[in-house]
Amino acid sequence: ARGKAKIARRFPLVAGIDLAGTVESSEDARFKPGDEVIVHSFGLGGDHDGGYADFGRFPADWVIPLPQGLTLFEASALGVAGHTAGIAVDLMQLNGLTPDKGKVLVNGATGGVASVAIDILSKLGFPVAALTGKMNEADYLRSLGAAEVLDRNAMQFGARPGGAKPLEAAMWAGAVDSVGGEQLGWLIRTMQRDGVIAAFGNAGGVEWKGNVLPFILRGVRLLGTNVENPLERKKAIWQRLASDLKPRHLERVARRIRFDGLDRAFDAMLAAQARGRQVVDFSLG
Repeated sequence: ARGKAKIARRFPLVAGIDLAGTVESSEDARFKPGDEVIVHSFGLGGDHDGGYADFGRFPADWVIPLPQGLTLFEASALGVAGHTAGIAVDLMQLNGLTPDKGKVLVNGATGGVASVAIDILSKLGFPVAALTGKMNEADYLRSLGAAEVLDRNAMQFGARPGGAKPLEAAMWAGAVDSVGGEQLGWLIRTMQRDGVIAAFGNAGGVEWKGNVLPFILRGVRLLGTNVENPLERKKAIWQRLASDLKPRHLERVARRIRFDGLDRAFDAMLAAQARGRQVVDFSLG
């Protein structure tokens, strides 16, 4: 939208990487007018016109029926961000993470994915530590279920004399990381035995300095978290987001905005002043 990232790969293009809405018409027998559906991934908003429009036309193989247990607003509030959080939690559970193992750190905590992840993890009984550079949002993070809020500006991510140690004090059973960069390197060094990290972001950079000791001495597992999965995998995660992984506080995570409010929303995001999710609601005019 601002030309800051290479998401849109052609022009003109309708932006918006996720949407939820009602089928107007369909040439595929799997869908009929009035069906409530979700669409994301497959190049939506990058190669193919996306969600910032009253109407869109999409291949039927991209369309996911809205699972029972979710409203269209809730599905939009989740979107790709919530789907990513769902994948992260699912992968960490598949790799043995349970609430009795210890604390789970959520990095970049006020972001859309991280906010949903805090909500989901706390619902499942995990003790969540939220790491943020916005301590003025501490009450918001606690309202989602964070047991403690840590100030990123007070942390050392390897900037001590002599550089970072290969291993540091083991603090976290799990971590959800939307930041990358040296903060991801710090997370890897501070994981407990068999700790799991779900990584999906690069707000802090795409590279970090690391070593193999956390992996070979502590069995740390770094889980790549990507939404471009087969349709059946997408449907399975959405089913969980409508049931056992459904966040309890989506009304705090997301708010409705008008289409003509997008400019202000983008400005806030680029200035690192946004939190949670904003849903473009075309019924608002």
